[in-house]
Amino acid sequence: VTYIRWGGKSCPKGVDLVYTGQVGGTYYSYRGGGVNYLCLPNDPENGQHQSFKNDQIHGVEYQLSSTMKPSGWSESLDNKEVPCSVCYQKQKSAVLMIPGRKTCYKGWNSEYNGYLMSSNKGHYKRDYVCVDKNAEPLDDKNGEESGALFYPLRTKCSNLRCPPYTNEADVFLCRLYKVIV
Repeated sequence: VTYIRWGGKSCPKGVDLVYTGQVGGTYYSYRGGGVNYLCLPNDPENGQHQSFKNDQIHGVEYQLSSTMKPSGWSESLDNKEVPCSVCYQKQKSAVLMIPGRKTCYKGWNSEYNGYLMSSNKGHYKRDYVCVDKNAEPLDDKNGEESGALFYPLRTKCSNLRCPPYTNEADVFLCRLYKVIV
């Protein structure tokens, strides 16, 4: 089974690395383009230059500040581009992201854990992704170009039942799980 490790440049021990890359996506305020984030390989085979007015893929940056960063993360990740790794686990048959859980359900093991991130509430909708709790920047360059963006998420009690959830919890913890076969 394959999966993407968002925010990391490697795969866990015992898991094969297919490739590393940079996270890409549609510009945060564009109405067109894809809603999903992409793990773009570091060794692309580029096509011919085109100057059409079509949508473009931009690099994704972490959007963090003292008021909206996950616990334990440094603000130094703010505006840095996000790396990714595509991982292949030969002995497993399924992968599942479970938001809001710190422990595995019976029959499942943790592959890695992190924080649930997506677009800002004022931007166009994007996928939810689990960004590695030990997130790292792609490199030391400070992008701040605001292409596609990762924002940490919080819970909101309204029609989300509280309890069992807590209003405006720091961020959803999430883990990527693999089934034991």
